[in-house]
Parts: sequence; structure tokens; C-alpha cells
Amino acid sequence: MTDIAGVTSATDLTGWTCPAPLRDHERIVLGHGGGGVLSGELVEHLFLPAFAAATPTDGEGRDEHGRDEHGPAGGDRLADAAVVRIGGTRVAFTTDSYVVRPLFFPGGSIGELAVHGTVNDLACRGARPLALSAGFILEEGLELAVLARVAEAMGRAAAAVGVRLVTGDTKVVERGLADGLYVNTSGLGLVPPGVDVRPTRAAPGDQIILSGPIGAHGIAVLSVRENLEFGGDVRSDTAPLHGLVDAMLAASVPGVHALRDPTRGGLATTLCEIATAARVGVDFTESAVPVPPAVEAACGFLGLDPLHIANEGRLVAFVAAADADAVLAAMHAHPDGREATVIGSLTTDHPGMVVARTAFGGTRIVDRPLGEQLPRIC
Repeated sequence: MTDIAGVTSATDLTGWTCPAPLRDHERIVLGHGGGGVLSGELVEHLFLPAFAAATPTDGEGRDEHGRDEHGPAGGDRLADAAVVRIGGTRVAFTTDSYVVRPLFFPGGSIGELAVHGTVNDLACRGARPLALSAGFILEEGLELAVLARVAEAMGRAAAAVGVRLVTGDTKVVERGLADGLYVNTSGLGLVPPGVDVRPTRAAPGDQIILSGPIGAHGIAVLSVRENLEFGGDVRSDTAPLHGLVDAMLAASVPGVHALRDPTRGGLATTLCEIATAARVGVDFTESAVPVPPAVEAACGFLGLDPLHIANEGRLVAFVAAADADAVLAAMHAHPDGREATVIGSLTTDHPGMVVARTAFGGTRIVDRPLGEQLPRIC
């Protein structure tokens, strides 16, 4: 028996799989690494309870005014970096792992990505990067020339940032168990006095400023991985953002409330995370979000949403309305913020929800992706 689409009866569908991972499962799926809903559930329901006894005690992680800089679970505790007080100094600390496939892509490699991603996580807490660690998981059979290219790329990127690579580790696993190599980094940075940049400071009335066009990194990786062309040269936007953040803070330290880099899960996930953490509504205009033509073409061809595509050299700033013009001007004066633009604002309406105003005058609710649209992009 066949149905109206010409598909045989259900007994012939054994072995078929749903293209989206199911949320009720007992094993890890690729979607758990995508920065979307599944990633959030993994952190909220597995890691946070498991680590509850090891979270900061009273008096730790407080700023000079005695405020808890970690915030409630799901708020500042899930920011890009943690801020802890060591003696009289506030230190930002972050860690990240890089499993991008392929190792080299238009505009960069896993080496630059490891440095830039870690530096940017520190910068999004207002910290100036000081030192990085580098841990390598190497697969048996990896060519030494490939490893040398990656290591040299990391060294050049760190030197360009002005951050030191001060410690590291190397492990080797059997052939077929590491896809070439993986890199883990940790980073330390100093938070200057008076700087208080964290998700829960985002407030109604804040202007949402995007530092530049979105989607280039994810599409660049996909294009070389799948040998696809999309009518234009798409290169990763990977770049360190600490200099841009310094310029923004120089324009207004108190006015810059929150910063995020829209990596896994893209701009949509970043906006949803801020809406949840700060308990605010997000309104933005879709047409105000710059998308390169080649990225738009690729997303149209593949059925992807540019708002969900990863970026590695962009940030989203949530800035007090009175300071937005000054911060935007400072961004335009910096090479990494020349194309910065205001895309929307925060509101007391629909707290926890992100609403996009469409080109046709309507609105739509924007949510985080369920799982992973483009696996292994960072």
C-alpha cells in the first residue's frame, strides 16, 4: 500500500531517522553542541545540578560594590566568561574547545579561531586579555606539517592580539578518534575598575548594536567542507574584538551594559539568551540586520536562517539609549566596527521573548535553533 506521496506503508520505513534530534533521548546527539535549545537543556538539567556544590560561595565573585557578578543560574553564570575576585583584582576566566572541520577554511584556521574565540569571550565581560593556555588532542597519523601550520597560526594570532600563550598540554589518541586534532584553550583577563559588563545588566530601553554583517564564518566553513559555491567569495569573519570593546568602553563605561559574541546558534540565540537572563523583551528589525549577499544566497539555497548561522568576529552590544550614539560613533571609528548598526531595542513588553519586525510590516517570534544546523563550525 502507498500513501498519496507514493511512499510505501510504515512497515517499510524502518531505519529512517528524523532530521531533527528528538529532545527525549538518553544519548548525546550533535545538536547538544549547537548552542541552541538542546545545548541549553544539557547545561541547565545536567551540568548545573552536578556542579551546584562547586559554585561560588557568599563573598566570592563580587564587584567593588558587593554585587554578585555571577548572578542567578541561567543569568550571568552562563555568560561568556566568569569574573572572580583575586585579592583586590577582578579577573575574567574562560575556557573553550575547538573541533572545527575542516581545520583550514577561507579566512582562517582552527589556530586563529582558538585564539580569537577565547579573547572574545574575555572581551565580552569587559576584560583585557592577558594570558592563554593551549591544549592539543592529536590523532595518530596527523601530519606534523599540518600541526605546525596550526601552531604557527595560533602564535601569530596571539602575538597580534598582544596576549601570551603561557602553558599547555598535548595528548595523542589512536587513529580515527580525533578527526586530526582538537584544541582546548583557557584565558585570563583583567577587568578594569568600574567596568561592569554582564547579561543581567541589559535593561529596557537599551539599544541593540550589531558590530557588522552576520553569517560569514558558518557559511565559509560549510562551503569548503561540502565544496559548494554561493555566487561570491565567503570568508570567515574570525577576528579578535578586545580592541573594539576597549573603544566602546572608552566612549561610555556605564552605558555599555552587556556584550555577547553570536557564535554557535547565531544572532538569534544571543538575543534569546539576553532576553532570558535580563528578563526583558527584545524587538528588532530584520531588514536592519546586515547579511552579505553570498550568505543570503547560501541560506536561501540550503533552507537555513541567517539568524542561526555562527559568527566568530562579531559582537552584539546592549547600550543605554543616552549613550548609544557615542558608542556607535566609537565603533565606526574602529576597523572591526565600521559596519556597526542599531538593529533594535529592549522593552518591558513580552519579557523573555524575541520579536522580529519583518519586511512586510508584521512580526514573528524568533527562537533559538533546536539543535545543530551546521555541526563542527568552531
